[in-house]
Amino acid sequence: MENYLTKEGYEALQTRLNYLKTEKRNDVAQKLQSAREMGDLSENAEYDSAKEEQSVLEAEIFEIEHKLRTSKIIDEKEIDTSKVSIGCTVKILDLEFNDELTYKIVGSSESDPKNNLISNESPVGSALLGKSEGDTVDVRAPSGLLKFKILSISR
Repeated sequence: MENYLTKEGYEALQTRLNYLKTEKRNDVAQKLQSAREMGDLSENAEYDSAKEEQSVLEAEIFEIEHKLRTSKIIDEKEIDTSKVSIGCTVKILDLEFNDELTYKIVGSSESDPKNNLISNESPVGSALLGKSEGDTVDVRAPSGLLKFKILSISR
């Protein structure tokens, strides 16, 4: 499945990447240098810890660079709000609890349910895709069948 990013998500990843490649790499390099100055590296816990931190850092840099290279950027100006698509903000009504919920549909790498950003691959996100205002959507979730009515779709 193709990975999607909103413009904000793309910019946030670029900001994170810049931080990791500059400030964080310098911090880790200083930790490595300090640990080397302590002497025998074979029994140096600080050196082992700094090497592990460097490894995790480089893995995150690699992962972000890959996402930035391979993701499709969603242009919000091109979003058709007649149907739910990635980049849309959708207001829905939980028909069981009569609760209004608002979610922005994003690609999986931007998903943050605590902040109402749900993945296009999540049960709710994938069920909403392609639907229109007024449609009722059934979502199979671990807790059972959920029913939502789409109240509005916006950018």
